[in-house]
Amino acid sequence: MVQSPKSKNGNPPSDAGVPGRAWLMLALATVGFAVNFWAWALLSPLAPRFQDSLDLTSFEQSLLVAVPVVVGSLGRIPVGALTDRFGGRLMFPVVSAATVVPVLYLGLAGHSSLAALLIGGFFLGIGGTAFAVGVPFVSPWFPPERRGLAIGVFGAGMGGTAISALTTVSLVDANGMETPFLITAAALAVYAVVAALVLRDAPGRTVPSLPLARRLAATMKLGITWQASALYAVAFGGYVAFSVYLPTYLRTGYDLTQADAANRMAGFVLLAVAMRPVGGWLSDRLGPVRVLAGSLAVVVAGALVQSFTPVLAPVGTIAFLAMAAALGAGSGATFALVARLTPADQVGSVTGVVGAAGGLGGFLPPLVMGSLYGAYGSYAVGLVLLAMVSAAALVYTLTGVRAAAERAERHTGDRHHAGSTV
Repeated sequence: MVQSPKSKNGNPPSDAGVPGRAWLMLALATVGFAVNFWAWALLSPLAPRFQDSLDLTSFEQSLLVAVPVVVGSLGRIPVGALTDRFGGRLMFPVVSAATVVPVLYLGLAGHSSLAALLIGGFFLGIGGTAFAVGVPFVSPWFPPERRGLAIGVFGAGMGGTAISALTTVSLVDANGMETPFLITAAALAVYAVVAALVLRDAPGRTVPSLPLARRLAATMKLGITWQASALYAVAFGGYVAFSVYLPTYLRTGYDLTQADAANRMAGFVLLAVAMRPVGGWLSDRLGPVRVLAGSLAVVVAGALVQSFTPVLAPVGTIAFLAMAAALGAGSGATFALVARLTPADQVGSVTGVVGAAGGLGGFLPPLVMGSLYGAYGSYAVGLVLLAMVSAAALVYTLTGVRAAAERAERHTGDRHHAGSTV
């Protein structure tokens, strides 16, 4: 199992080797991730309103929400590879400035028909690719024993979706449809300028020499690509699925009001976001495999408990909050594993594929939950399936992933030993 390096006295290494500029770059990258994710999530809170105003079917409403998610998820693959080549200093301003265009289009003109919304939503997916820029940008700024924490802190920028969920509808109600889009476009433009002026790639960053297609092909041959994709599809995919479907579940299963269900969903999201850097920090100290195993075990237990539809207070609430914490920590641990096991010049490419798997992993479960509820009048089967998938991921973590991590640790130790004997 990969463990964090120790100093001579047996304690984890201090932060003395991390320059102040690294923390500044991490902060700016996290803000950029949050702002782009804020934009990426603008349509979801407004979907019920568009359904009423445009007389959309349930399928058309689902399609409207799904298009930015799918484009943003798949788009991470080429954007991650481009970041390996050109660096985050260029790609962060480019992605942020490009996202301004669909945001302005949707706010000013693109909300009058389903076709216009789908076109705008397609290009809005660009904002969702920012994750694949940040991980390869942040990673080389930090030594291996601090990358779990650093990437976990960056990953907390996914809380930008919570900003959208909590503000978009109220801004539309108070000031009109264009208001949240204009505010978000201004935030993106300001960030793009600041990023272009202030961001710097890490000194000594490894730049790949192979063409894009060959690099992507090489990425697909790496074991860590598929291992991390499977784990992230469960961890981050579970978070995405609950953040999308939890209000419906709570309204249907517990007869809550729409406002109460939305507030509880916001609590779930915020806890998961807060636990992501904790998962990275724990991975630096305990090893990412242990953190992943513990997180998945909690998800198995929480899903099984919730499959019985217990009373919401306190049992159901505890089960959901425990799963939120575990999914957030597991997401952070997954990318701590990526940072440990991926060659330096392929971090962006691997991040793009893994990020795509996580986004797509959250797309299917809501459809399954809705279908099963329609067939059986209960969510129990869907939650049992979640427990089974998480259990399978747990077994895989303790077998295949652990073995790969131990091989990587031995290889690193052999290189260090060889270097010391020269």
